[in-house]
Formats: sequence, structure tokens, C-alpha cells
Amino acid sequence: MKNKALVILGPTASGKTSLALNLARYLKIEIISLDSALIYKGMDIGTAKPTMAELNSVPHHLIDICDPAQSYSAANFREDCIRLVDEISARGALPVICGGTMMYYKSLVDGLSPLPQTDPKVREKIAKEASVYGWPKMHERLKEVDPVSFSKLNPNDKQRVSRALEIYEMTGRAMSSFFDTKTDSCPFDRLEFILLPENDDREELRKLIRKRFEIMVEKGLIDEVSILKARGDLNLEMPSMRCVGYRQVWEYLDGKYDREEMIEQCVIATAHLAKHQMTWLRGSLSKDQNYLLKKRLNIGDPKNLELVLDALRSSGIVSGCLV
Repeated sequence: MKNKALVILGPTASGKTSLALNLARYLKIEIISLDSALIYKGMDIGTAKPTMAELNSVPHHLIDICDPAQSYSAANFREDCIRLVDEISARGALPVICGGTMMYYKSLVDGLSPLPQTDPKVREKIAKEASVYGWPKMHERLKEVDPVSFSKLNPNDKQRVSRALEIYEMTGRAMSSFFDTKTDSCPFDRLEFILLPENDDREELRKLIRKRFEIMVEKGLIDEVSILKARGDLNLEMPSMRCVGYRQVWEYLDGKYDREEMIEQCVIATAHLAKHQMTWLRGSLSKDQNYLLKKRLNIGDPKNLELVLDALRSSGIVSGCLV
């Protein structure tokens, strides 16, 4: 029989972690973080990392596994998550995959194209050229060598434009040509719970985002970024420092914004991220994917815990994990 995992998905500030922790009172679970920011050590406040008490209350995985100078890909996540689901299931617990990094989840569900490993020297060369000519001009180069990627990518999406140019320089092939072949789909069954605003009320979510970020600043986010900045080996091109909040505070420390402007920029960037997450999640609800259970939950509904437990009990799928 296939292993099974419970999945809690939602945009930032939607209460995913709280729901997962509350489930631990009723289920023997271990939590697998689906968050590309929580992997980094020393980035605690701006990532809303669970507290030590919360981390100790239930086993957590894929948190604090990388230094901010290191990289961690969707392929790394897929490999680690599949291994962890096997290990947790063997211990008689229910794996709970919880987070909002949709690129990671898509790689798990749909599989990955076998893209070549990144080459830091080629990436650095492209970044230097972009600093001279600008990313829209670099994007124009794709028109001849990779017209499919050219048509799909935003000219200012420097991360993906850079990757497409890098792959072409390394292999002589268009990045889009690699997408015809993918790894296998998800090897375990999933019970998905998707948190979304009731009636898609984005203004209410935006209020939650602002409140959460103001609390982060009060807790010492600026000092946290100052310590990271002072290391001297990090920069704004690294995935860790591109995390929402960290880039804006770094630029505030450079004098680009005053304090209020920095907070507003963080709220805007976070709301933009949440918009993309919700677009993906709504699309996921309408797709006929291979899952055992899929249920939408309203953000902030006090009945969410009860709704999840009722769905699990009625399915009879996880009765062995009930405590």
C-alpha cells in the first residue's frame, strides 16, 4: 500500500502552522516544512519560524538545514520530502506537509524536468552582463535561442531569465526543451486542505500581513537582518536574501527607504506573493489531480481544526494515527 500524507497549503499569514500544531493534540504527526525560507539558519523572525517550544512539541523537518549562503532547490525538496514521508510512515506517524512554497509542492506532485545543475561561474557572468545591459535586454537574447521561454517569462524576472540563459550557455539547448521529460509523479497519496480567504477577501488578508510584519519588526527583524548583512558573505542576489522582508529591510539599512516606507514595501511584496499563492491554489482546487481528499478551508474559521479532524475520521484513512 502507498504511504499517505496530510497536506496543509495556504498563502502567507493564513494560519497553516497553527493548524498543523493543533492537529498534533489529536494525531500522531510529524511536520515537513514546505517553506523555502524556513530552511535557513539565523533567519527566524522574518520567516515566522516556529518557536523553540513549538518545534519541541512535535517533530519538525526541513527547518534550519541550510546556511543562508547555501542554495536549496525544488529538486532537493522533492527528494528530501519523499524520503521523510517514508521514514515518518515507518514510525507509525502521519506526515503533515505544511507551507506555502508552491514551486516546491508542484515539483512534488507533478515531478521535475531533468534540468542541468547550476554553474556558479556562468551565473556570475550573466549577472555581470545584466548589471551593464539590464534584465529586459538579457531577456531579449532569449528570442533567438529559446523563443518559448522568451514568450513565457517576464523581462524583469531576473531569476528565471538568468536560469534560461545559463542553461543555454551550458548546454547549447533551450531550457524549454528539457520540459518534455519529467520525473515520476508523487509516490504517496495526499489528503489536501487548502486555506483561502472567505469570498477571496484579499483586504482582510492584507490586514493580517501588515499586523504580522509590524510584530516582526517589534521582535527585532531589523537587528536580525543587520547581523546577516554584517557577515559580509551574503548579498541581495542570493535566494536567502531575496526572501520577502529580508530584501526590503536590507535596502532600508542601505538607506533606500525610511522605516515606514520599508514596512509598506514589505506589505506590498508579501501581498504580491500571497496573490500568486492564491492564484495557484485556486487552480489546484479545480484540477483533477491524483489525491485521496481535497478540501477548502476559510482562513480564520475557528472550526478549521474540527473540519479537518471530521474529514479524516469520516475517511477512515488515518484512524491508526489518532491519539
